Amino acid sequence: MSQGFAKVYDPLPVEQWNPERQLDYQWGNSQVQLSDLNSASGWQQFISPETRVFTIRADLAEARDREVSEYRDALKRCFRMPDMWFSANLINANGYFGCEATRDETKSITGFNTWSMFETKFLREDMTYYWSKIKVFTRWSAVTKQTAIVLFEPTDDPSKNLIKPHSNELNDPFWVYSEILEEVTRLQEDSVWSIRDHVRRIEKEKTEDGKKPQPNYRNLHDIARHAIHVTESLDVAISNVAHIIRQHELYARLWTPTEDVPDIRHSASFQDISSRLSFFQSHIESIRHRSISNQKRLQNEIQLSFNIVSQHDTRLTVDISAAARSDSATMKTLAFVTLTFLPPTFISAIFSMSFFNYDQDGGWSMSNKIWIYWVFAIPITLATAIVWQYWHRFFPEDAGPRSNSTHVVKATRRQKSDLPSYELRSMSA
Repeated sequence: MSQGFAKVYDPLPVEQWNPERQLDYQWGNSQVQLSDLNSASGWQQFISPETRVFTIRADLAEARDREVSEYRDALKRCFRMPDMWFSANLINANGYFGCEATRDETKSITGFNTWSMFETKFLREDMTYYWSKIKVFTRWSAVTKQTAIVLFEPTDDPSKNLIKPHSNELNDPFWVYSEILEEVTRLQEDSVWSIRDHVRRIEKEKTEDGKKPQPNYRNLHDIARHAIHVTESLDVAISNVAHIIRQHELYARLWTPTEDVPDIRHSASFQDISSRLSFFQSHIESIRHRSISNQKRLQNEIQLSFNIVSQHDTRLTVDISAAARSDSATMKTLAFVTLTFLPPTFISAIFSMSFFNYDQDGGWSMSNKIWIYWVFAIPITLATAIVWQYWHRFFPEDAGPRSNSTHVVKATRRQKSDLPSYELRSMSA
């Protein structure tokens, strides 16, 4: 445990790479106390001179703690980290790259720092997901030619798989990114293929004939959301690689060529690193094209599912319309039959009343009270017609769907008539 601080910190794991060590792939494991990072001698206190590359795992939450700055101050003092790297603005960033040269009082370059962040989203088969993030700070010492790599909470264990130093390239501080980008491209490739597997599974789904299609639109849109995030991370990665390549070229200009030290841009290591960086830029761009293809295929499936459901509903509507037409023909037949027998029925009803009488001797006779029938029949008929006429006006809620839709259309027209002309043009567009 690190003592002498306001808090007690666990020792930081350190892995050192020595080209002379033949065992364990030239990596050695150790630990360092936070107090050792805070010493004036820097990392020379816990890193041997034979070590060319070493990695340290650091806690990002502790480093960015606003209340207790001793963890952050120790890292800043040992590795000359800039304050901007610990700003709150970078906590939720989706990726970045930065670098700067450090100088002494005589303006001579003492080292070169870089910091970067890459993130990748993975979608599992059960629709759960996780983010894989690589947050790295590197410092290359111009005096000792050593490279320090600080890994902040890596998702995986990149110490041995991610960093693979080559002795002939360690004089260029950008050698680290030729290794990091190899891992980034692998992660991005797996990420894009995880989306592609979901898209392909949807494309292979078939609906049984005669059954209503029931696509899972929520699932389709969730996959589309994840696909957008994957493409976003690829866009940021491409932008980061472009910055790395540009800064690599600018780095070469920091050193003035002399007779003893020629232009480093002509060195084999510089050109090899530049070539690899360009290759990874091309590789990530090709992965991005596949990711965009996934998005287009997924949108095609969403549109296809919507069209299939619409076609099925249209067929049902056609069947309902045919049944309605059949019912309408039946009703017409019943109405015709009713109208055919209505006059005889009316006449029969009139002559069956007691106002009329027939006998064989006297023939037909009509009561002088027949006016009573007309006194009641005519007013009641007129009252019924008047009530029917005004019923819809006094009781619109009982008027049925047709009347309701009519009121809605009228209300909409009144609202549109109150709008300015430019709003009406926007609505019509």
